[in-house]
Amino acid sequence: MTGIPVSASSSPASTRLHSIDALRGLVMLIMLLDHVRETVYLHAQVGDPMNVTDTPPELFFSRLLAHICAPVFVFLTGLSAWLYGQKAGSLQSTSAFLAKRGLFLVALEFTLINFAWTFQFPPKVIYLQVIWAIGLSMLALALLVHLPRVWLVIVGVALVAGHNLLDAIHVAPGEPGFVIWAILHDRGWLEVSEPLRLRTSYPVLPWIGVIALGYACGPWFGRAVEPATRRRWLCGAGLGAIALFVVLRAFNAYGQAQGWSPQDDALRSLMSFVNITKYPPSLFFLLLTLGLGLLLLAWLERLGDRASMRALCVYGAAPLFFYILHLYVLKVLYLAAVAVWGTTHGQYFGVDHVSTLWLMTVILAVALYAPVRAFGRLKARRRDIAWLKYL
Repeated sequence: MTGIPVSASSSPASTRLHSIDALRGLVMLIMLLDHVRETVYLHAQVGDPMNVTDTPPELFFSRLLAHICAPVFVFLTGLSAWLYGQKAGSLQSTSAFLAKRGLFLVALEFTLINFAWTFQFPPKVIYLQVIWAIGLSMLALALLVHLPRVWLVIVGVALVAGHNLLDAIHVAPGEPGFVIWAILHDRGWLEVSEPLRLRTSYPVLPWIGVIALGYACGPWFGRAVEPATRRRWLCGAGLGAIALFVVLRAFNAYGQAQGWSPQDDALRSLMSFVNITKYPPSLFFLLLTLGLGLLLLAWLERLGDRASMRALCVYGAAPLFFYILHLYVLKVLYLAAVAVWGTTHGQYFGVDHVSTLWLMTVILAVALYAPVRAFGRLKARRRDIAWLKYL
C-alpha cells in the first residue's frame, strides 16, 4: 500500500517497472476482495490458521488467496526503495526518504486508517495492522540499507527463516519487555489508558526480513540486467521457495507450529496442507506467498503493454490512495446497508454467499477505477507538490 513510485502508468516506462506497478495493482484488487469479506461476511469468522473441518472451501480459498497481499506489498516496498535509491543517487537520500515515509505511515495508521475501520472518535481501540507494519519495516530498512548487500540478504533470510524459533517465547502483560515483544513477534493488547487499547495485529520482526529481501533483489531490476535473465532469476527463486515449502510442509518440519494431516477427501487434505499462519507470518506462509509473488512478477513482465497491464498499473500507481479510499467506501456502504436493512446475521449485516463477495468486489473495483486513475495522473503531473509522493 505504500506505493513508492517507480513508474507512472501513463508514461512510457520499461516493462520491468510496469510489472512492479501491475503486480501491486493485482494484489490491491485481491486485498479488496478480502476487505469486502471482512465487511459483509463477518458472521462467518475465519481463524488463523483456518479451521479446515468447518470452513467451506469457497471461503477458505478466498481467504487463502488474500494471504499473498501483505508479503508482496512489503517485498515490493523494499524493491521500490532500491529503485528510488538509484534515482536519488545516494544511500543517505534513500535512508532519509524511508525514515520519513515510515513515520508518515505509522501516523496514518493511528489516525485516518484506524478511523476508517472503527468510525470512533476518540478511539477506544487502535488496530496496528499492515500500514503500521510497513511503516516500521521502512524505518528498519532506513538503517539496513547501509549494510553491504550480502549482509542485507543474511539479515533478511535470518528474520524470515529464523523468527519461528522464537514462537515459544511469551512475555506476559506487565512483565519487562512485554510492549517490545508484542510489537516485534507476539500479538497482544497494549493498555494505553483506561478507555484506549492498542492491538498489535501485525508483529513486525518477519516483515523487516521481507522488506530487506525485497531491497536486496533490487539489482535484478537494474537497467543492465537483461529481461530474460531477470525472469529466469525470478522464476528460479519463486519455484525454489515453493519447492522448499512443499518439502518442509510434507514432513511437518520446522516452519510453523500447526502441522497438516490427511483429511476425509483430497480437497480437505489440500486445504490442510496450505493452511498457513499469518500472525505473525510463518516461514511456510512467506515461502508460499513470496514464491507465488515472484512467479507473478516474472509473468507480468512478459505481458508487456497490454490493456490488462495498463488497468492493473492504474491501481498499482496510487496504492495508498486506493487503500484509504476503499476503506471509507466500504464503511459508508456498510453503515448505509445497516440503516436500510438492519442486521441480518446476528449483530452483523451480511450477505449469504461467497460468490456475492466476488461480485461486490468486481463492482467496487470498476467504480473506484476512475478516481484512482485521476489521482494517479495528478500525482504524475504535479511532481512539484512534495507531499503527493507520500501517497
